[in-house]
Amino acid sequence: MPQSLSNVLIHVVFSTKDRAKVITPEIETELHPYLASICRSLDCPSLNVGGTDDHVHILCRLARTVSVSKAVEKIKTGSSKWIKTKHNRYQSFGWQNGYGAFSIGASQIDVLRKYISNQREHHRKRTFQEEFRELCEKYNIEYDERYVWN
Repeated sequence: MPQSLSNVLIHVVFSTKDRAKVITPEIETELHPYLASICRSLDCPSLNVGGTDDHVHILCRLARTVSVSKAVEKIKTGSSKWIKTKHNRYQSFGWQNGYGAFSIGASQIDVLRKYISNQREHHRKRTFQEEFRELCEKYNIEYDERYVWN
């Protein structure tokens, strides 16, 4: 086959450093499109970006030439540098060291888009940590509580 094709969909989740609640609705209106623009620059178009005060969710189509780790590194580094230019209160902004990346099937796109779009409502009932534990359980990912939150 002379052509290489792929449709690898990933749901990426990561938190602010120490889960600091610094992503206000005001900065969120700029941050989410900025995260989408980084994805686009990596040829990993986002299908939805959302989140709440202390974390973000990105649903994107992974480019066939980019690894998950490289995409997440570029997204986190680029957005961290950008947000620090927005206001003095963001000078110490940072993302957590780790992340979660979960593969999804094309049939789940609409469900996940809705889930990502409703993050603020969703997190009135549970914390980021509770949500992340549930995602890891759903996708059968083992983790160590001592290291997952830094």
